Amino acid sequence: MLPTRAVGLRRIALIGLAGALAVTTAACASERGSGGSASDTFIFGAAGAPKNFDPIFNDDGESFRPARQMFDTLVTYKPGTTELQGALATAWTPSDGNKTWTFTLRQGVKFHDGTPFNAAAVCFNFDRWYNMKGAAAQSQMIYYGDVFEGFAKNEGDISGEPVYKSCEAKDDHTAVLNLNKAKGAFPDAFGLTSLSMSSPDALKKWDADTVTQSGEAFSYPPYATDHPTGTGPYKFDSFDKANNTITLVRNEDYWGEKAKTAKLIFKIIPDENARKQELAAGTIDGYDFPSPADYNSLKDAGNQVLIRPAFNILYLGINQKNNPKLQDVRVRQAIEYAINKDQLVKNRLPQGAYAQDQFLPNNVPGYTNAVAKYSYNPDTAKQLLAQAGASDLTLNFYVPTEVTRPYMPNPVDIAAAITDDLKAVGIKVNVVQEPWNGGYKDSVQKAGKQDLHLLGWTGDYADAGNFIGTFFGRPKAEFGFDNPQIFNALSTADAQTTPDAKKAAYENASVLISQYVPAVPLSSSPPGIVVRSDVQGLIPTPLTDERFYTVTKGSKG
Repeated sequence: MLPTRAVGLRRIALIGLAGALAVTTAACASERGSGGSASDTFIFGAAGAPKNFDPIFNDDGESFRPARQMFDTLVTYKPGTTELQGALATAWTPSDGNKTWTFTLRQGVKFHDGTPFNAAAVCFNFDRWYNMKGAAAQSQMIYYGDVFEGFAKNEGDISGEPVYKSCEAKDDHTAVLNLNKAKGAFPDAFGLTSLSMSSPDALKKWDADTVTQSGEAFSYPPYATDHPTGTGPYKFDSFDKANNTITLVRNEDYWGEKAKTAKLIFKIIPDENARKQELAAGTIDGYDFPSPADYNSLKDAGNQVLIRPAFNILYLGINQKNNPKLQDVRVRQAIEYAINKDQLVKNRLPQGAYAQDQFLPNNVPGYTNAVAKYSYNPDTAKQLLAQAGASDLTLNFYVPTEVTRPYMPNPVDIAAAITDDLKAVGIKVNVVQEPWNGGYKDSVQKAGKQDLHLLGWTGDYADAGNFIGTFFGRPKAEFGFDNPQIFNALSTADAQTTPDAKKAAYENASVLISQYVPAVPLSSSPPGIVVRSDVQGLIPTPLTDERFYTVTKGSKG
C-alpha cells in the first residue's frame, strides 16, 4: 500500500549515484581484527565520535551514522534520494486536516532484545518524548523541539505549545498519532533519525531518560552509552573509547535484507589526513569527507570517490545577545558585505560548491531570487559600520576544530579567510577555537558564548522548514534574537500542507530573513565519500545517511 499523500514534487534524485558502486577487483585484503575474515568486517573511518547512541538526544551526523545502522524509523528515504518510502510503517495516511496520522505497521518485527515491535511500542516512544522531564534532557532533544515545538511541561529552552497530542494503539499493527495542529513537515519529518523507534523494555531497563548536566557538560544514561536497542540491521556490540572504535554486529533476525558483513566497525579518526593514510595502509575500507584536493590522488590509487549533490548550508552565525552593536542591522549587513564568498568558495571549498545568498540549497522549494543580496563590497561594509557607530567593533569568533563536516571541509582554514575579510574592513576578531567534541556545539548552541561562529547544516529531508525553520523558527541561544515577524512567517509556512502554498510561504520567510540578516549564508557544497576499490553496494545519498548493510567487500585475491 502506498502512502496517500503526494510527496513527489519536492524530491531530489541523486543523479549519477543512485546505483550501487561498480564491482571492481583488488588484491586480497589482509585479516584485520578477530572474529572472522576481512570480508566479514567493514571498517569505516568516521570524522568524529558520537555524542551518545540514543537518537532522540542527538542532532549531528557523527552521532547519527552508527544510530542509522541500529535503528529504524516509521518512514525513511529511498537510498540515494530524498524520496519517502516505508520502513517500520508500510503506509501512513493523514486525516482530520492532517492533524491525525494513521500508520500501518510492518508485521513480524522484533527489537534487538527480542521484544516485539508493535503499535504499543510506537506509542511508548512518542509518549516518552512528549513527557520527557528535566531541562537537561529536553535541551538535548533538538530535533524533537524543532518539530514538535513543546513538551507536556516545558522545562528547558523550548517554550512552545506542543504539537503532539496523543497516540492510540488501535491494534498491534495500527498506530494513530493525534496532533494539536497540522504541520507541513509531516510525513517527511517522521523519517528523522532522532525519531527512531527504541525498545520500550530496554528504555525502562537502562534508565533512558536520566540526562544530567554539570556546568556545560552533559551525562547520559546507560541506555544511551551502552545499550541502544533498535530494530535495525546491525546491533550494538561495544564502544572502545581507548581505541576509538565502535563495533556493531549483524542482526540475524532483521526484518529486511540481512547485513552483508558480520561486523561493522566505525574507527574514529578526526584528522582528515590521518583518515587518508589509514585508507592507503588498508586499515580502513573507506571514510567520509575526503579533502577535495585529494580526489585525484585517491582515484589514482584505485579508490572510488563518490560526490553527493550539494544539499547543505554553511553559515556564519551572529549572536546578538553579547554585543549590543550586533543588534543594529547595519552592522550585520556590514559583516555580510565584508565577506568575499566567491573567493571563499573558490579557494576553500570543493568543486561544485556555490556561494549562497540565503539559507536554502537552490533545489529546495522556498529558495527565491527575491531575497536581499549583500554582494562583496568592503567599502559599503566600512560605511555601514561608520553609520552605526561600530567602526571600533571587536568580535569573538568561535571556530570548531578536530572535525570535518559535509559543508565545511576544513573549518579552521575557512575561518581564517573570513577573519582576514573582517579585519580588512576594520573589525577586530578574537578567534576562539574549540574541539567539535570538546564542547563547541554546546558553547555556541546552548550557552551562546560567541559573537560569531561557524556552523552549517545538511538537510534531513527536502523541506525548507528543515533548514530555515530549524535555524530561525524560535528564539535560540545560538543567534540571540527575538523577531516575531520571522517566527510567525515560518510558523505560517510550516502549517501549509499543499506544495504551492508551502513554497510561497517559505519564499516570503526567506525574504524576511534576508532583510533581517540573523546570520550570513556562505555556501553549499557537494561532499564526497571514498571507499576502496573492492567495496561494493554503498549508495551515497544527498542526506549523507548512508546505510552499510548493503556493503560487501571483494576478498577473493
